[in-house]
Amino acid sequence: MAAMIFTVVVAALGFFQIAAAAGAPVGAYCWGGQHPGKLPTRLRVGSAVSLVIYAAFVLVVLSRADIIGLIPEPVATVGTWVIFGYCVLGVLMNGISRSPRERLVMTPVVLVMAVLVLIVALRG
Repeated sequence: MAAMIFTVVVAALGFFQIAAAAGAPVGAYCWGGQHPGKLPTRLRVGSAVSLVIYAAFVLVVLSRADIIGLIPEPVATVGTWVIFGYCVLGVLMNGISRSPRERLVMTPVVLVMAVLVLIVALRG
């Protein structure tokens, strides 16, 4: 169940990143909030690249949870711990963001992701 909820949360973030990459005025909620409207091109590219990272996260977590079998078990096991570390770092970085909107929205979202991936990492 944790892996499926993680997938839904990451999918929602993916839609957000698609919007950011497409030029939606969501800059106050991402990338430090330094560009409150439309992101500059380099950050829009970063949002697009994040989609690939999110897809890899989902594949690893779903493999670790034995929902799909695309990633070998040892790789999925290590990968979930790497993703957990990434999420913990994300909680810290979003928590110290200069953007109040990013702190308010993204910090709890990434915290939920961290808890969910920790559950998957511990239980498999």
